[in-house]
Amino acid sequence: MKLTPSAKNTHANLKKAAKEANESRAAAVKTASSNQEGLFEQVQKCLKYLAEDPRRPGLQTHEYDAISNPVRSGEKVFEAYVQNRTPGAYRVFWCYGPDDTQLTIIAITPHP
Repeated sequence: MKLTPSAKNTHANLKKAAKEANESRAAAVKTASSNQEGLFEQVQKCLKYLAEDPRRPGLQTHEYDAISNPVRSGEKVFEAYVQNRTPGAYRVFWCYGPDDTQLTIIAITPHP
């Protein structure tokens, strides 16, 4: 699986926010996970499932026409759900390529 620079940046920012929230929670001796920690775990789980099977039913993967394919011009871009029924629910936008068996993550973002 390959990530575009934009997707790598978003992933790194989510990871950093989750780590900071975890450290803050530990310092305050709280046991419940923060929203940032939960979001990062959900993104990680979505990426894992995409790598295993992009057609996994829980991902609710479908075509997304508003983004053009940066890897293979004219080919399809897909959207997978990280969250559902959540305000500002996160999505992962991806496409096949550059190889036929490789996925490229285009963006990790709140639903537009």
